[in-house]
Amino acid sequence: MSASLEAEHLYKVFGRRPDRAVERLRQGAGREELRADGTTAAVIDASFTVDPGQIFVVMGLSGSGKSTLLRMLNGLLEPTAGHVRFGGRDLTALTDRELRAVRSRKISMVFQHFALFPHRNVRDNAAYGLAVQGVPRAEREHRADEALALCGLAGWEKSWPDELSGGMQQRVGLARALATDADLLLMDESFSALDPLIRRDMQDQLLTLQQTLKKTIVFITHDLNEAMRLGDRIAVMRDGRIVQTGSAEDILLRPADGYVTSFTKDVDRSRVLTAGAVMDTGVRGDEADCGCETATPDTPFTELCAISARLAHPVAVLDTGRRVVGVVPRQRLVGFLGDEDGGPIACDGGESGKKVTARA
Repeated sequence: MSASLEAEHLYKVFGRRPDRAVERLRQGAGREELRADGTTAAVIDASFTVDPGQIFVVMGLSGSGKSTLLRMLNGLLEPTAGHVRFGGRDLTALTDRELRAVRSRKISMVFQHFALFPHRNVRDNAAYGLAVQGVPRAEREHRADEALALCGLAGWEKSWPDELSGGMQQRVGLARALATDADLLLMDESFSALDPLIRRDMQDQLLTLQQTLKKTIVFITHDLNEAMRLGDRIAVMRDGRIVQTGSAEDILLRPADGYVTSFTKDVDRSRVLTAGAVMDTGVRGDEADCGCETATPDTPFTELCAISARLAHPVAVLDTGRRVVGVVPRQRLVGFLGDEDGGPIACDGGESGKKVTARA
């Protein structure tokens, strides 16, 4: 199991007298006020914890501070204030030599633009981190081949980067990160340079790998749909600050402010929500007595709509013990889709009014 990551009140200020700028920010000064003095506050008071084996997505528009934040997590940028702890170790207190050792063995990074060496073949690119560690050639080639196979590149070991598609090159970058067996993966807009279909394929690849490897991952993106699809938890950044942290359902259903609300307006909710997020918990009991189709709290929204369309009453939601934990009336599905503009909705037909009862 990989280790946990903690960011504690991180600040990054560029310009003159950064320590003084941090004090001004703590006292309530705004980002624009500092900018007028020639100082840029890239990250302001960022705190979060990433649990072991979790994909934590940091998202925001260009200039929000997300990439600067990522670079403080592995020491490429030194925080102006605050701490980064990984596996209980304070990375901000390490010497340069100690930090390089941590980066070479415990933390791997996957970049946006592949960053492959054109004069090295696929195997040698994937083994590069192991070569830096001084791993013997036979072992590093074996581990690189294993990582390439995990990423769907078995048989391409001797090819050259310019012989690969963009998606395949990014797979090599991912394999290079996995080959070192690092506990923490930092992914900076890693799929944003890819075409939409290839990008979705890489998202699928990452989710499949994560089911087995259970790495601690921090993933940076400006794409909300990508964040919703990948993230176990999501942090939304604006003007250097984290304005909300939560699950995809939290962000969609309980936005912290108007900015988050506007940011999520065009998200396809049917791809994110589950029965557990939309059910009415007012009905609970041992089992549904209608003898018909039911759902679980993890049933995807689109599947829930399909079940609802086949029934003349609300869908019963059962837990693993087959007990009713809630019901979903059809009009509730329509409401969560947000059909404010009179557009098409996922579930057709009227609500019969017949209720699912439960035997307590």
